[in-house]
Amino acid sequence: MIKRLIVVIILMITILSCQRHKEEHLVHQTDNKQKTYLNQKLKLYTTAEGTDLKLTETGAGTFQNTTQPLETEIAVFVNPEKSFQEFLGIGGAITDAAAEVFAKLSKDKQEELIDAYFSVAGNNYNIIRTSIHSCDFSPYSFTYIEEGDKELKTFSIDHDKEFRIPMIKKAMNLIGDNDLVFYASPWSPPAFMKSNRNMLQGGKLLPEYYQTWADYYVKFIQAYEKESIPVWGVTIQNEPMAKQRWESCIYTAEEERDFLKNYLGPTFDKAGFNDKKIVVWDHNRDLISHRANTIFEDPEAAKYAWGIGLHWYETWTGGEPKYDNLSNINESFPEKKILFTEGCQEKFDSNHYYRWSNAERYGSSMINDFNNGTVGWTDWNILLDETGGPNHVNNLCFAPVHADTRTNELIFTPSYYYIGHFSRFIEQGAHRISTTTSRSTLESTSFRNVDGEIVTVVLNRTDVAITYKLIVGKSEVILEIPKHAIQTIIY
Repeated sequence: MIKRLIVVIILMITILSCQRHKEEHLVHQTDNKQKTYLNQKLKLYTTAEGTDLKLTETGAGTFQNTTQPLETEIAVFVNPEKSFQEFLGIGGAITDAAAEVFAKLSKDKQEELIDAYFSVAGNNYNIIRTSIHSCDFSPYSFTYIEEGDKELKTFSIDHDKEFRIPMIKKAMNLIGDNDLVFYASPWSPPAFMKSNRNMLQGGKLLPEYYQTWADYYVKFIQAYEKESIPVWGVTIQNEPMAKQRWESCIYTAEEERDFLKNYLGPTFDKAGFNDKKIVVWDHNRDLISHRANTIFEDPEAAKYAWGIGLHWYETWTGGEPKYDNLSNINESFPEKKILFTEGCQEKFDSNHYYRWSNAERYGSSMINDFNNGTVGWTDWNILLDETGGPNHVNNLCFAPVHADTRTNELIFTPSYYYIGHFSRFIEQGAHRISTTTSRSTLESTSFRNVDGEIVTVVLNRTDVAITYKLIVGKSEVILEIPKHAIQTIIY
């Protein structure tokens, strides 16, 4: 009995000793992880209003041991041990308008524009969106078939071969096939397929043309891939709840669900397009939860949907952007992806190319969209002319870069540089990591690239410069961001 007791005691001591050693090892590991930034240097890039700073490297800093921050201090907290969604990329739309303006530029200016957006030395875009036949940023309304051709026998993308496809190919040459994310969105079916017999002013897709319209997407993909443009995916309908004076078509949530479930999804399967991504909604954040609930709760529809797309125009009625709706979708349907598919500054005015609030809208949206689960971000037209077009219904907008076709000049707006603070440094395959701020005066997000490098973006939309601590694990560095500025920190 005594011997047995001694054996039990020895066994317990051994177990406790092993456990203590394991805990000490884990603590040591954690300390090592948290201290990996100690004495490391960082790089800092800044763009600021009223200065010459445009994605300019503005010095370095060195991480020191952190101390308990005070309530009077402003801090950005980064926890690299908590990671979230994988980054798909950033890009913009090559519309008919962008391509036609591009064609009017001299060869050297064309090269400058393509390099500025798609080269590694430029904004390093890897996402391209385009329209399936015409949209408002086209010279006129058109389709790829003759009106009334239900069998799609006349299908041809010859229109796109003049301007649009050559520009897309120039961009693709810099992106490379491995990183390219190319997707397309329809603004309206052909007029004869719709309830209002008009490509403009809303209307609905008539049920008798559901299959024909699904076949149309397949024809588009096949035609573009014949031109050596690999199609990553499609969205079902641009802004399906907006009756616009340009090309538009209305789908209720149930109608979009049923079109996906009974027609588009099975048609893609039959065509061997199982690898093509189908994105639903493609509209504002306000009603996005209802669309997600309706489609993703239906297993037969959900199996065809890669994810859900969003625009930023819900604020036209006033109020703040509904970023929490994205977070709700991310929590409710974690297997589905969220993609920002369009945003631009409306109401073009050539006197305000350099309006700083336009750029800040981009910076704030990108930070908050990413922090609420978005995997990629797509700007609208990458290039427009000195009128904010061309646009066949006079729906004129800003782009990050404008071309004055009268003088062959490229105008790089602040928005171009703000987007670059993300796109130049965050690489496809990166993962977002936990980032918060102690004050609402700063907005911030962080990603860790595949090679371990961390990219933290900090935005200051206030009228004063702000001194803040960047605290990463148990290391910190004190930095200052100018008023109305954005910074990217690399470490």
